[in-house]
Amino acid sequence: MRVRPAFYGVAMCLSLAPIVLAQDAVKVDPKHYKVVSENSQVRILRVHYGPHEKSVMHSHPATVAVFLTDAKGQFTYPDGKKESYTDKAGESQYSAATTHLPENTGDTGMDLILIELKSRAAKP
Repeated sequence: MRVRPAFYGVAMCLSLAPIVLAQDAVKVDPKHYKVVSENSQVRILRVHYGPHEKSVMHSHPATVAVFLTDAKGQFTYPDGKKESYTDKAGESQYSAATTHLPENTGDTGMDLILIELKSRAAKP
């Protein structure tokens, strides 16, 4: 019966979808994300998007972003929901772990430092 192999193929694709969506930004989008420093507690990324540039779907653990330039953009989430944002140079913000597709919707480039927080607690 050919239905059974097709069913298993569809089931396998659906089970792999979260893994595909949850990829490391540095690995799937090295054009926009560069590792500046890393240790057992944090990974610091330099992020640059040119005007109207878009990334691919990827994930981050909890982060702190420090904006080096003004930024206007949009996040698209795996469920298709979109969220616009506007930040000024010098602002910072905390974000919980997420999977998203970022896009610079502005007419100028944007730069930020993104500090990814690793889950292990610091030792005294």
